[in-house]
Amino acid sequence: MNVQRSDAGDRLCEPDAHFARLSTDPLADAFSGRAGAHAQGGGAPVGAQEVAGLWDRLAGTPRAGASVAYVHVPFCENHCLFCGFYQNPWRRELGAPYVDAVLAQLAAGAETAVQRGHPLRAVYLGGGTPTALAARDLARLVEGLRRHLPLAPDCEITLEGRIVSFGLEKARAAFDAGVNRVSLGVQTFDDGVRRRMGRKSTRAETRRFLEGLVALDRGAVVIDLIYGLPGQDRATFRADVRQAAALGLDGLDLYSLKAIPGTPLLIAQDKGKLTPAAPTELGHYYADGAEEMDRAGWAAISTTHWRRGTRERSIYNFEVKAGAQCLAFGAGAGGTLHGHGYRITPDLDAYLAGAGQGGARLIAGMMRPAPLAPVHAAIKAGMERGRLAFAPVDRALTACGRPAGFENLAAPLVAQWQRAGLLTARPAACDLTLAGRFWQVAMTARLIAWTDACLADANQKETA
Repeated sequence: MNVQRSDAGDRLCEPDAHFARLSTDPLADAFSGRAGAHAQGGGAPVGAQEVAGLWDRLAGTPRAGASVAYVHVPFCENHCLFCGFYQNPWRRELGAPYVDAVLAQLAAGAETAVQRGHPLRAVYLGGGTPTALAARDLARLVEGLRRHLPLAPDCEITLEGRIVSFGLEKARAAFDAGVNRVSLGVQTFDDGVRRRMGRKSTRAETRRFLEGLVALDRGAVVIDLIYGLPGQDRATFRADVRQAAALGLDGLDLYSLKAIPGTPLLIAQDKGKLTPAAPTELGHYYADGAEEMDRAGWAAISTTHWRRGTRERSIYNFEVKAGAQCLAFGAGAGGTLHGHGYRITPDLDAYLAGAGQGGARLIAGMMRPAPLAPVHAAIKAGMERGRLAFAPVDRALTACGRPAGFENLAAPLVAQWQRAGLLTARPAACDLTLAGRFWQVAMTARLIAWTDACLADANQKETA
């Protein structure tokens, strides 16, 4: 890569805003604090009076390009201490009516241009806790998705859940219905940490269930582990990763604990009842996990996800971060159509009453696409994988009516980050180092902000 200085970059970029701290330990302190789980970059909200008309136009426009679907099951058996997605307590009698409502929403939109036609690469059943549903309701839901959506022949169908509400009979029902990937939030195998976090199953129970699920050999089995939990040290986390690698799983996610406002964990932390790992230690936990994965021979397919073999593809997770269109179903589900973000009403009663009518009645809010949304998506896609190639970003710039030249535009930032030990410049690309992979979300947000600022400055020059 030919690293050059940019006048626009010199003027717009303050070190505190975009540059990394130069230190001997970039894993610990390259940036202050941690960014959120996903880099943002949205547009302006759509006025309530415009939603119905805009929705009808979008729904009547055929999709093109990468497309997925998300189905939200907004019930939880308990509020996990660290989770910011809690909506409704689980009650058994709600399961069948809720599945009926989602099936009604699917049927109501079955003939719209946006729902039929272009095949979907992945479907994700998330929550909440989809595995809380009874086996029959879970099967009905998956069968309805296959009936009403244009799924690609190799479509990835993921069921997210918890071990405590799952069982091998329910797993068989899900696989029989068409699920081919199961993603479970284990978080940790350590019994002491699990008790502190309110997890109901023991280490032994968790291990036995995962071994049984793997033995079914019906689809990819993936789990999440979290590092930085209260009571967890680096040795405990290393043991967690080694245990996961020894179970015959297909995929493993390693996530940093996030201090999300309003969660029981943050409330307990503020009261001094629980103490998570210090922010400056989290990068070293990540490095420990990555080292264990490398020793086990697993391949990193993103900055947070590893796989043992080719069965695990993680299509949905990558595509939504790379700007794919996403059809949303279920109360509180979020999606993207033709660049516009939208959310289905999270009001359970309103959803149950109106799902069969479909359309704009279910929409709680919409966002317009950012002017440079394709550029943002290209940056996110590369950074998520750990290698940012410049050609896809240049193609996105051209599609947005801007001249190519991302390499020179980003050169000051790339040069500084290389000095900080976060990436290595290559011809026409840059590769994130281990520290860069840990800080990927923070770096992506800064790179998007830098790009927007430089292009805005160039635009002002053109119109002056």
